[in-house]
Amino acid sequence: MTKRVAIIGAGPSGLAQLRAFQSAAQKGAEIPEIVCFEKQSNWGGLWNYTWRTGVDENGEPVHCSMYRYLWTNGPKEGLEFADYSFEEHFGKQIASYPPRAVMVDYIEGRVLKAGVRDWIRFNSVIRWVEYDQAADDFTVTVHDMETDHVYKERFDHVICASGHFSSPNVPEYPGFEQFNGRIVHAHDFRDAREFAGKDVLLVGSSYSAEDIGSQCWKYGAKTVTTSYRSAPMGFKWPANWEEKPALEKVEGKTAFFADGSTKDIDAIILCTGYKHYFPFLPDELRLKTKNRLATADLYKGVVYVHNPKMFYLGMQDQWFTFNMFDAQAWYVRDIILGRIEVPADKQLLMADVSEREAREEASDEVKYAIKYQGAYVKELIADTDYPSFDVDGACEAFFEWKHHKAEDIMAFRNHSYKSVITGTMAPTHHTPWKDALDDSMEAYLQN
Repeated sequence: MTKRVAIIGAGPSGLAQLRAFQSAAQKGAEIPEIVCFEKQSNWGGLWNYTWRTGVDENGEPVHCSMYRYLWTNGPKEGLEFADYSFEEHFGKQIASYPPRAVMVDYIEGRVLKAGVRDWIRFNSVIRWVEYDQAADDFTVTVHDMETDHVYKERFDHVICASGHFSSPNVPEYPGFEQFNGRIVHAHDFRDAREFAGKDVLLVGSSYSAEDIGSQCWKYGAKTVTTSYRSAPMGFKWPANWEEKPALEKVEGKTAFFADGSTKDIDAIILCTGYKHYFPFLPDELRLKTKNRLATADLYKGVVYVHNPKMFYLGMQDQWFTFNMFDAQAWYVRDIILGRIEVPADKQLLMADVSEREAREEASDEVKYAIKYQGAYVKELIADTDYPSFDVDGACEAFFEWKHHKAEDIMAFRNHSYKSVITGTMAPTHHTPWKDALDDSMEAYLQN
């Protein structure tokens, strides 16, 4: 009997898994029956932009955390598919920091070429996954939103590729309930123009605060204030941007900070991170981890140690993204195809997890973290037929990116890097990022 594999999610991780199986089939391998379940009406995961917040058209929590005018906050040279370059897709080399619409087109190009859309059931929400020890398989309960029909199917393996940047972590601060302005989590931020002429406070000091604050600045916020718990971001901000220590409370429209200072504000954007949230999984299958490079309970970063027939993709904190998801997807595929053996001894699986955690914790230096994840990508692709690429070169692009941000946080996207796939240099974009107000693909790709 043919094996059946369920993939939860058709974002970049889930699509990587589909491409991995299609690649094996293309080379003559006999592959299992693959069914990918996607809650949205189209593929792309987080990159599938919607104006909606709260709930989608089916009453389900909105998955998208994207916003208008988003450009990649890292160079495309660090995430390029090894088997599908930007040059192959666009017919030319493009600048290093594409806006969202360009990235969506690139992601879609590879899976359209692979012809895997028929493997996906759209508008299909996973309600529950259960493992039957006697039968050694999984029962997946699915809600088809188009027909409003709930049904069950059995699978030999389940691959969770639902992501972990869609369920917001929303803290409470004294005075929020009486605040005379707008409070929104980064997950529901959609358009920086909403905050033009306003004094905006962003709570948080990581990438969301950095980028959403930059968007608000670019599109005309009067002032931008970011508050931090442990340390400031420390960039050379524009004159109307300041960093303050932790927010303590809000009274009326005045924010109070840990250093005793205050600031009158019109809006608060909570850039306070996301939760690994899997409401469709029971305790014995549900990954419980923090956002870190060495994810808890995942052998080789993908195999769930408490049930090795269950896999997770893309659950790590990320420097590498698309190409790391590929490395993981090819590795999971080869386990399922019997090409890679997972140790039967659970203690060996746990020892692998512990070793990765200890190695991550050996240093908190950024270069170390980038190299750590680069080494992880190399480790996985060494055991599969995923096309080898210059992982160290991708790390170098990340190092340059960090340097350029330190030089000028509002101009780092104006730099160019060399593709580690084709070896060609990206052109300089025709318009400096701060002046490029149109984020459409047409505007970006024009000569």
